[in-house]
Amino acid sequence: MFDTNVILDILLDRQPFSLSAAVLFSKVEKGEITGLVCATTLTTIYYLTSKALNRAKADECIELLLSLFEVAAVNRSVIETAKKLKLRDFEDAVLYASALHSGSNCIVTRNLKDFPESEIPVFLPEELLKILKIRGEG
Repeated sequence: MFDTNVILDILLDRQPFSLSAAVLFSKVEKGEITGLVCATTLTTIYYLTSKALNRAKADECIELLLSLFEVAAVNRSVIETAKKLKLRDFEDAVLYASALHSGSNCIVTRNLKDFPESEIPVFLPEELLKILKIRGEG
């Protein structure tokens, strides 16, 4: 599960974070890893990229994401799980609950502190890249 901040790093070329995000995107594109985004990430991405760029660019960003990533559902069950979590930020709770319900095997984010006591491993993009390299997947 890719956190929204990692997606924004590449789409908005946020330095110095965009490089590791781009490498992970490339791995998704090549089919080396399966990328998953939370459904709410897409709405957030659209809103922020339309403000930072324009609506046409926001549309392009969403098309790119849909072509590369699987989309994890946000439904009643996910929201109910998120409400029970003791996370400070509800958006993070929804992403985490969506990752749980979709069977995601890790979360990649730049904000590890947003997912304390996670049942799912949580990695910085650079950490995930090192793990993939050690496993021979990158």
